[in-house]
Amino acid sequence: MDHSKMDHDDIPMGMEGHDHHKMMIADFKKRFWITLVLTGPILFLSPMIQDFFGYAFLLPGNPYILFGLSSIVYFYGGWPFLKGFWSEVKKASPGMMTLIAMAISVAYFYSSATVFGLPGVDFFWELATLIAIMLLGHWIEMKSVLGASKALQLLVSMMPAEAHRVKGDVIEDIKLEALLKDDIILIKPGEKVPADGIITEGSSYLNESMLTGESKPVKKELNEKVIGGSVNGNGSLKVKVEHTGKDSYLNKVIKMVEDAQKTKSKMQNLSDRAAKWLTYIALAIGFGTLATWLMLGFPFVYALERMVTVMVIACPHALGLAIPLVVAISTAVSAQNGLLIRNRTAFEESRKISALLFDKTGTLTKGDFGVTRIKSVDSAYPDQEILRLASALEQSSEHPIAVGIIKKVKEGKISIPKPERFKAITGKGVEANVEGKEVKVVSPGYLKDEKITIPEDAYSDAAETVVFILIDGALAGYIALSDEIRPESAEAIKVFKKNNIKVLMATGDNEKTAKAVSDKLGLDGYYAEVLPHQKVEIVKELQGKGEFVAMTGDGVNDAPALAQANVGIAVGSGTDVAAETADIILVNSNPQDIANLILFGKATYQKMIQNLIWATGYNVIAIPLAAGVLYSSGFVLGPAVGAVFMSLSTIIVAINAQLLKSKIGKKE
Repeated sequence: MDHSKMDHDDIPMGMEGHDHHKMMIADFKKRFWITLVLTGPILFLSPMIQDFFGYAFLLPGNPYILFGLSSIVYFYGGWPFLKGFWSEVKKASPGMMTLIAMAISVAYFYSSATVFGLPGVDFFWELATLIAIMLLGHWIEMKSVLGASKALQLLVSMMPAEAHRVKGDVIEDIKLEALLKDDIILIKPGEKVPADGIITEGSSYLNESMLTGESKPVKKELNEKVIGGSVNGNGSLKVKVEHTGKDSYLNKVIKMVEDAQKTKSKMQNLSDRAAKWLTYIALAIGFGTLATWLMLGFPFVYALERMVTVMVIACPHALGLAIPLVVAISTAVSAQNGLLIRNRTAFEESRKISALLFDKTGTLTKGDFGVTRIKSVDSAYPDQEILRLASALEQSSEHPIAVGIIKKVKEGKISIPKPERFKAITGKGVEANVEGKEVKVVSPGYLKDEKITIPEDAYSDAAETVVFILIDGALAGYIALSDEIRPESAEAIKVFKKNNIKVLMATGDNEKTAKAVSDKLGLDGYYAEVLPHQKVEIVKELQGKGEFVAMTGDGVNDAPALAQANVGIAVGSGTDVAAETADIILVNSNPQDIANLILFGKATYQKMIQNLIWATGYNVIAIPLAAGVLYSSGFVLGPAVGAVFMSLSTIIVAINAQLLKSKIGKKE
């Protein structure tokens, strides 16, 4: 039951940590109540308390009764602190437990010595109240810490325990662990989806809000993916299992959140260093206080009381909790809102972002392309033939442009020919042999590289994306598609502008399309006809101008730019959460999520600063009071009152961290 380890290393977040934490809370609660019951008679039988209240009730062997009761309180109630002290000594890392253990030990052994003949006055009653208050403070604070792990516990508990496996006409209920890849499972209305998979039968609306932050239920039909942990609506589904256990989306999210909580950012290292120094300072001031009061001619018991109070009040507990609690809450709450933090420092530094570079398709726009124009420039290939040949290359691609072209082909009930020797032209398009012809579907950048003239009427003033079709090396025609601007984009850009963040766009699209989107959204600038490798140069150029750059991309071809940016944000990763180069992953492609991310990053940083200021400021004021600087004006802080203040400080820090939960998604 190593409490110090729990506070300063990391907040345990998995199921085992959660149960261990509950056991610790129950243990502290039990120790508190037993200590409190024993504190009653200790107070009642203490001569100092009797003098104060003006009554006399001394039993035969009164000092020995007090000693016996106080020994139980010290060894039983004080055990967590003594054990924590030993753990800190072994690690050569003195901290909060060292201070508490030294304070209660000095008080106990000095008071015990007075019972057995040492001249002086015991303060068993101070010892008992001190331990009782410490246990109460730790118990309340640990309950608050548990709240930090509850957010992640919700994610952990989202998977159902069983799945309905379909074997021919038989449906069998099996344990989730027994589920295998390619099994067919039945998901009844209202049930949780037990594994990631593809719908093979049925359609329904699924609630994915706990996984992606998307509040509206999402319609899912044949051949579409479902995520384990989401909740089925009113339709029955049959699903072919793709990922189970460790490979599932939910598991990856949980692992990522746990990893993020374990990594220490600059802020946490700062608070750890401050806590360590505070321990050394407290020990020095504690013994210094003892020596000073003795030199001033005060009784040893008084000087000792001052020293004990200093040590108790200076416990760097609030400081040790200040950052880990905020970390635990921010990462877990972020995950529930579709923001997955891989790099804690980048998340905390998101408050510094001064320039935001967007990839257009699927982020600022819906990525839902519809064909607006098909134009042949070669009389040998009519418009429909251009579309038919292009569709051969696009049929197996999931790129939004490809999806738009295939949709048009299906509407026209055109049969799609079979491609051979299919090959991608990195960042510029695709090529294949179709019916003996060499067909390429490419971007305007490819035409420029190959010195092929782009037809004058290829671009309209509308925000259209144009792809060109080359047959046997010659331009045969082009297809224009338009992509609707997301309604949330304008709202998000207002938030960025309000926070003094320049919004820029880098797109592979032509100048006209880029300008149309930029003008409509009121962007600060755009880069058109950009190839993936050029995005790195744009990020470097912005950094060269002193900007703190966040880059958003789809995490595949944008990997170098995401790595180069100060904060790399992978968007629209859906069920693929392992975007290795990004610092932060957004499950949805919604630009408002990026606005939320930046605002939540700011709120998280503010909470850390508030907690650090409170934890250190409290000590700066309380330690001199405990040492007795106001003695001449008649104000003296006793150990029990010191313990109340120390516990209060810790609880305030814990509650303040909890308030962070209300900050996500708030528009500022």
